[in-house]
Amino acid sequence: MTVHAHPDDEASKGAPTLARYVAEGSSAVLVCCTGGEEGDLQNPALREPGQLFEGLDEAETKLRLAEVRPLELQASAKVIGFSEVLMLGYRDSGMADSPSNHHPDCFHMADLDEAVGRLVKEIRRVRPDVLITYSDDQAGYPHPDHLKVHDVSVLAFEKAADAEAYPDCGAAHSISKLYYSAWSVERMKRVHEALLEKHGESPFDENWFSRPSQDDRITTRVDVSDYMWARTGALRAHATQVDPSALFWSGLDDDELARVYPTEDWILAQSRCGPISTGETSLFDGLAEPAQ
Repeated sequence: MTVHAHPDDEASKGAPTLARYVAEGSSAVLVCCTGGEEGDLQNPALREPGQLFEGLDEAETKLRLAEVRPLELQASAKVIGFSEVLMLGYRDSGMADSPSNHHPDCFHMADLDEAVGRLVKEIRRVRPDVLITYSDDQAGYPHPDHLKVHDVSVLAFEKAADAEAYPDCGAAHSISKLYYSAWSVERMKRVHEALLEKHGESPFDENWFSRPSQDDRITTRVDVSDYMWARTGALRAHATQVDPSALFWSGLDDDELARVYPTEDWILAQSRCGPISTGETSLFDGLAEPAQ
């Protein structure tokens, strides 16, 4: 089970890893905490004549996005191979310090105990072996919804195993491992260099490389060289959020990405099946057999 903040986060964080495990026979469930209502239209081609957002003003664009983004999420999930998409039911909080942070229905304003209970209920129903969420250190991109995803997920990991907590949410279930997703600085550097070599330019600048690095915390590197198509396909499914001409998303094709950096990187934050160590090559290391 992987927990994300908005539609499209599942495409940019872990799509190849999840696609690999689905292909190998495991089941994967996506929890999306918000509907992405505060997202902007990122693909200018969709404003061209005959396209979905032609002639719409800002308010009309927002309304259309709120309708379209859940459909894009379903399409992305199908590419990756998720067996189920669960919406936790909160509204997008928008960027930090924006007026939308104070909307009564937004995730940022949600009661923590209630939000944890919603996730615990789904954990106990699905009964996953592994839970994936966002890191405890998000200094590089402190989006309110991403911060809340971490807080809710970590508590749900703990409380789902406690039979006395949330007794109305089903029988207790102990998840074996909790992982944080990680965007390696080393990966960014390699992609940056490959983009410069291929295009003579790169969207990565010093602002990216000055972000706090978590590379020293990475415990697990999963070979996804044969599954880069899942990232590409899932991103394309989010047509409103991804400009297909942008080097950031499409500057390298799947084969080039696989050569430049063939793994996705993870931080094992908690383990109930042995000590935490570096050098893992699978999220299922230490488990007798992943759930099918």
